[in-house]
Amino acid sequence: MHRSLVAALAIAGAFTAALYAAPAWADNGALAADPRPANPDHIITYRAQVMGTDVNLTIWGEDEKAAAAASEAALDELRRVDKLMSSWLPGSDVSKINAAAGKRAVKVSPEVLKVILKAQVVAQKTGGAFDITVGAFHGLWKFGEDRDGSIPSPEAVKERVEKVGYRDVIVNRRRRTVKLRRRGMRITLGGIAKGYAVDRVVAIMRKRGFADFIIQVGGDLYASGRRGDRAWRVGIRDPRGDRASTFAVAEIENRTFSTSGDYERGFVKDGVRYHHILDPETGRPARKSRSVTVLAKDAFTADAWSTSLFVLGAERGMKIVEAMPDVEAVIVDAQNHIHVSSGLRTKLHILRQPTPGI
Repeated sequence: MHRSLVAALAIAGAFTAALYAAPAWADNGALAADPRPANPDHIITYRAQVMGTDVNLTIWGEDEKAAAAASEAALDELRRVDKLMSSWLPGSDVSKINAAAGKRAVKVSPEVLKVILKAQVVAQKTGGAFDITVGAFHGLWKFGEDRDGSIPSPEAVKERVEKVGYRDVIVNRRRRTVKLRRRGMRITLGGIAKGYAVDRVVAIMRKRGFADFIIQVGGDLYASGRRGDRAWRVGIRDPRGDRASTFAVAEIENRTFSTSGDYERGFVKDGVRYHHILDPETGRPARKSRSVTVLAKDAFTADAWSTSLFVLGAERGMKIVEAMPDVEAVIVDAQNHIHVSSGLRTKLHILRQPTPGI
């Protein structure tokens, strides 16, 4: 369905400047040197392009050498996960599963098995609102670099919808194999793999002795520890504002913010917005939300649920959120109304109403 979960969180306040300040990753993915003196505010920041999206790592500390080494390790881990789970790399486990659709089962790594099993649980809980077999729409809708403003015919969409169905993903835990029951089926882990990758980076950073940092991979952000004597402050991007515009902020510690939005990859045509988050049931862009931000203990959980809730919409989605422990959400619905789950109402500061518009 989509190559990546797009960047959907803006970092509010002073952290905005820190997030985009050098030192940075060079365009080729290598760590770029910063000729300037150390940041007196103890902020060390790195940037990269990995997994088809922007990566930002901000560390609160003073040891730039250790921070650089840890950041290199984090980047290597993101690349490793991408090689396993990307549907765009021919040698990945996901690509092998897709190539064998309707033919045979494919043995996969324990990590890929773990991610697929998690995806299947979310699919069951949402009645298919989250469905990794939306990979069947690959190439039909053009929202990325191949965007040309074209809209597929109803017949073409219907043909692909018939190849969607999470129940046709056959998983054998003992043999560690995955098979797609029908030819033409295709999976994508774009709605969950980045969350898994973020959690892997968090583990690496902590193992290397860093407790206070933020890692952001596209729309998935984990805030670990604190920024000195205060919590990290993060903002939720205005769905119809510019990239730096936020409509709400919150202070978080050892939590994930994951956002799915309709504004990064898509286009407006004849007064209608078309975007990359597709409803598995219709094969067309989901229409009940503009953005969904999920707060959870881990990025793996938050990533999957931000996509799911976007498709479900506020009415159904918030009922599920209120029944889940340690999961909160902020939903901007199709009418631009803000919905905040009960556990976030005293923690989230709404700055203003999101910008209206298509």
